[in-house]
Amino acid sequence: MMATIARCLLALFLALAAPVRAETVATLASPDGVLTVEFGLNGEGRPEYRVSRLGRPVIDWSRLGFVLADAPKLERNFALADAARRSFDETWEQPWGERRYVRNRYNELRVRLAEKSGAKRAMDVVFRAFDDGVGFRYEFPDQGSLRAVNIVDELTEFAVADPATAWWIPGGEWNRYEYLYEKTPLEELSQVHTPTTFRTENGLHIAIHEAALVDYSAMWLRRVEGRRLKTVLSPAAEGARVKRTAPFPTPWRTIQIADRAGGLYESDLLLNLNEPNRLGDVRSWFTPHKYVGVWWSLHLETESWASGPKHGANTANVKRYIDFAAKHGFRGVLVEGWNVGWDGDWFANGSTFSFTEPYPDFDIEELSRYARSKGVRLIGHHETSGNIAHYEPQLTAGLDLYRRLGIDAVKTGYVADAGGVQARGADGRVVFEWHDGQVMARHHLRVVQEAAKRRIAVNPHEPIKDTGLRRTYPNWVAREGARGMEYNAWGAPPNPPEHEPELIFTRMLSGPMDFTPGVISLQGRGQKLQSTVAKQLALYVAIYSPIQMAADLPENYERNPRAFQFIKDVPADWAETRVLHGEIGDYATIVRKDRNSEDWYLGSVTDEEGRVLDVPLSFLSPGRRYRAQIYRDGPSADYRANGHDIVIEEREVTAADRLPLRLAPGGGQAVRFIALPARGRR
Repeated sequence: MMATIARCLLALFLALAAPVRAETVATLASPDGVLTVEFGLNGEGRPEYRVSRLGRPVIDWSRLGFVLADAPKLERNFALADAARRSFDETWEQPWGERRYVRNRYNELRVRLAEKSGAKRAMDVVFRAFDDGVGFRYEFPDQGSLRAVNIVDELTEFAVADPATAWWIPGGEWNRYEYLYEKTPLEELSQVHTPTTFRTENGLHIAIHEAALVDYSAMWLRRVEGRRLKTVLSPAAEGARVKRTAPFPTPWRTIQIADRAGGLYESDLLLNLNEPNRLGDVRSWFTPHKYVGVWWSLHLETESWASGPKHGANTANVKRYIDFAAKHGFRGVLVEGWNVGWDGDWFANGSTFSFTEPYPDFDIEELSRYARSKGVRLIGHHETSGNIAHYEPQLTAGLDLYRRLGIDAVKTGYVADAGGVQARGADGRVVFEWHDGQVMARHHLRVVQEAAKRRIAVNPHEPIKDTGLRRTYPNWVAREGARGMEYNAWGAPPNPPEHEPELIFTRMLSGPMDFTPGVISLQGRGQKLQSTVAKQLALYVAIYSPIQMAADLPENYERNPRAFQFIKDVPADWAETRVLHGEIGDYATIVRKDRNSEDWYLGSVTDEEGRVLDVPLSFLSPGRRYRAQIYRDGPSADYRANGHDIVIEEREVTAADRLPLRLAPGGGQAVRFIALPARGRR
């Protein structure tokens, strides 16, 4: 009898403790019918959603809502006030990008939620279902019951349905986004940045991120139990993490879904969730290009940012770089350390930088004139040390100087520990913010907008993460936001061979990266790159940016003219991109078609394992002949002992052929396919 009572009490306890499951009140399917979104309300009036693929959950029931600083939670007591659906289908043209034309096709569900009692506040949740994933966001309408929206916490969850492996970097740690990727079971995640990529035990690939991050705090993910991930908003120095006035939308929360890793990279979901181009004909003033610069020598410490006998940004030295760029067809020359402020401990506070005053040994007027006479442009540099309180009052003057001198691109920098951005608070005091908080979301957009007024492109380092805003502001051409090439100069350890195959299916899902490839000397500061020369060439295709640096020293390129030729030839703007095969952190083969010719380019990279891959050339135009210029690892190539072994050869191919790729450990292969005229044609 007692045992029966105990069992009954246990059953009652479990029933009371179990979450109240949502009842579906609205559904949405992707245009191809493969993905389904269900929106539900449970018995407490709590909103939840679920995403399924071919009837099987991918994201199981996950809660929605907010915790506010000065009002009750937006979490329970909701009823469905309205549900509206629409479909959309367009094809739009990128001014530059991985592909020229992008199809934007989705079905949309908008649900209006209203509280059943109390203040009866309203909130919309908008879902868009694409064939390659789902995006959703909240929209706060104009209403007297909730005008000032001060968000302490966002309750959005992503309950991954199946066991999965995750690739991630930690969120909220000191080094911003500049960590090596971890590969663990999903259940071992703690707090991570997005994009975070998963491969389920059934082989499905999922990436969680956000799109259109405007005037809002960036999203991290924290595992709260099992495979359930919860949104964490990047902190603010004072008060709520997001402070807005209704009406306004939040960023989109995105879930990309693909059968293969390459399908994630080929997705345009993030771009499609951003607003169209607001800047007009950007191609008339921004040209995708390659550049060289006073940069690698600074990391090698053979030259310095600071003034003195080793100062790299001196007139004679920069003229040498300009001459090199003109000789070899590079449009840009980046110069770091040109402006007053680099002496002493500039990292500590950034309060000594001038963005208009050059060092005495750097004649910016003469160098700008000299560069233009050679068909070259200087690329500007604004390092702030994360001190935007000091930078913002000088921003327009610094950009005006560049505009007057014909400098039409600027690399900005925010070198500071996470949580160490110095900004001006509402009361005028300096406070410390995070690189990806709401304050910095506002700051970066202000820089991009001010630069656009002057027809200047922007490439921030130590940035806020990419969320597809390059569609709306196409002068936001690239950014860092990951562990880049400089770690190969002084990192402990340098980037391992699996780093680039991980970046392609993680960081690169968010947008272009200024990775600065092409160090064919394979030599850092007292350490070697864990790469082969062929892999350094392949990175120009594998890791995309519309501004690509040839990062090595000019003299190293002069010593290796045959390998350097591929860097000179490869474009920075594409008509089409395809991932032929790849696995996260293991290998990837990407082909891209030049936007300005019929030529194709291939880049294949691998991790520490050597691989033999077979590539069908069916991406080439049928019936046309191509001359394949092949840059491949030599027979003794190995990143540990002989990264310099490279074979450069040619062969004629067609779309009916197959190309074997032999990738050495830590190696790669680069190929240029030059379209040949039809036989008999002169």
